[in-house]
Amino acid sequence: MRVLGIESSCDELACAILHEDGSHLLSSVVHSQVELHALFGGVVPEVASRDHVRRLGPVFNECLQKAQTTIEDIDAIAVTAGPGLIGSLLCGVEFAKGLAVATHKPLLGVHHLEGHLAAAFLETPQPEVPFVALLVSGGHTSLIRVEDLGGTYTHLGATRDDAAGEAFDKTAKLLGLGYPGGARIDKLAKTGDAKRFEFPKMMAGKDNLDFSFSGLKTAAARVIKEHGGPPQGQDLNDFCAGFQTAVVENLLKKAFRAMQKQDIPRLVLAGGVAANSQLRERAQARARREGVEVFLPSRANCTDNAGMIARAGWTRLCRGERSGLDLVARAHWPLFEARTS
Repeated sequence: MRVLGIESSCDELACAILHEDGSHLLSSVVHSQVELHALFGGVVPEVASRDHVRRLGPVFNECLQKAQTTIEDIDAIAVTAGPGLIGSLLCGVEFAKGLAVATHKPLLGVHHLEGHLAAAFLETPQPEVPFVALLVSGGHTSLIRVEDLGGTYTHLGATRDDAAGEAFDKTAKLLGLGYPGGARIDKLAKTGDAKRFEFPKMMAGKDNLDFSFSGLKTAAARVIKEHGGPPQGQDLNDFCAGFQTAVVENLLKKAFRAMQKQDIPRLVLAGGVAANSQLRERAQARARREGVEVFLPSRANCTDNAGMIARAGWTRLCRGERSGLDLVARAHWPLFEARTS
C-alpha cells in the first residue's frame, strides 16, 4: 500500500510518499520555517499556520514530482492529527480530508509521537519488538515500552517539568544563540571542555524513570549570572559542552535503567533531540559496553517529517484501520490513547 504522509503539527511542513513495502520512501519534502521564527526567538503559532496555508500546495506537488508519481497512484493518505499547535494541525488535517474526498482514498489520522516511533522502521536494521523507546524532543521527554508499533504502549517515565529540547532552546536563548538552540549548542560543545562549568545531576539517586530539567535550566541561568553575562569564545564552548553532557547523561542513565528493569535489550531513540551528536555517540558506546542494541533513525528522520507519519499510517492501514471524514485535529492527545480517528 503506497501511502502519502502529511505532517504539519508545528513549524515544519512536510509531505512524503512511502513505497508499498513500507521500508523506504519514494520522496520526502520538508519546508522549514526556522528563518521566520528566528526573528521572534521561538515558534509563533499564527505565523506557523499562515505559512502552512501558503506552502501546502507547492510542497505536496513537489513531493509527487520527486516520486515521479500522481495522486491516482497513491493508495491512502496519512496525516498528523495531533498533538501539536491546533492551527498548524488543522492545515494538514483539512488538506488531507479534501484530498481523500476528491480522490476517494482511505484516510488515517496519525499520532505525532507514534510517527516518531515509526521513524526507526524506515531504517535498516529495524528493531524487533518489544523495545524501550526514549522519545525526546522540544515538547516531549518520555520512556515508553513498545509491544508493537501501533499496538500497546506502556508509560515508563516522563519529564516532570521541561522537556529536554525545551531546556536546550531556553538555555540557548539565555546564551544569545537564537532559535533553534539545540543544534547550536551541539555544534559549540564539540570543541568545549565539559568539566569547566559545573552543572547538577538531575534527580540524582532517584530509582524512578522520570526526568527533570527545570533545575538544570535554573543552574545554567545562575552560571551565566555569576559569569557576568553570556560567556564568549572558548568559555561559551565549555559552557555548552558541560550543559549538553548533563542533559545527555541524564537521558541515557534513565533509558538504560528502563531497559534493565523491563529486561529488554533494545533501545530506540526517537524525536528531534535524538539527532544530537553526543547523545547518539554515547548511546552507541554504552550499548556496545553493555551488550544491548540501540537503534538510531537518521538525523533527517529524527526531526519532524512526513515519512514517519506515512510509516505509522502504513502500519495501521495494513491492519484495516481507517479514519472517517469526521477526523479532527487534537492539540492534546496522549499517546497511550492513540486511535485511528
